[in-house]
Amino acid sequence: MFCKLEIFIPESHLAVLQETLRACDAGHIGNYDSCMSYSRVISTWRPLDGTHPYSGTVGAISEEEEIKAEVTVRVEEADRVIQAVKAIHPYEEPVINAIPLLRTGITKDPPP
Repeated sequence: MFCKLEIFIPESHLAVLQETLRACDAGHIGNYDSCMSYSRVISTWRPLDGTHPYSGTVGAISEEEEIKAEVTVRVEEADRVIQAVKAIHPYEEPVINAIPLLRTGITKDPPP
């Protein structure tokens, strides 16, 4: 079974994210590897007291462009990949969504 990871990250960190995902073999689909899509999104947040935001000011609403990267991983590998992404992510509270996939179109499992 597979899940999709959605990872929100500053564009300045996209290359290191891609390297990290490749090193984890995330995005391995059949006879292809390094499969990932990404798009630019606008995100908003308000850092609360006690935070140390990468971007923004405590108490004020922030709005900035980010990258939303999407990659497919085997469910049993998701925690390992998420931990690797957190290790390179600049945010205190990175948004990394793991979404179970019911159908993928994947016809061949990646190698063990």
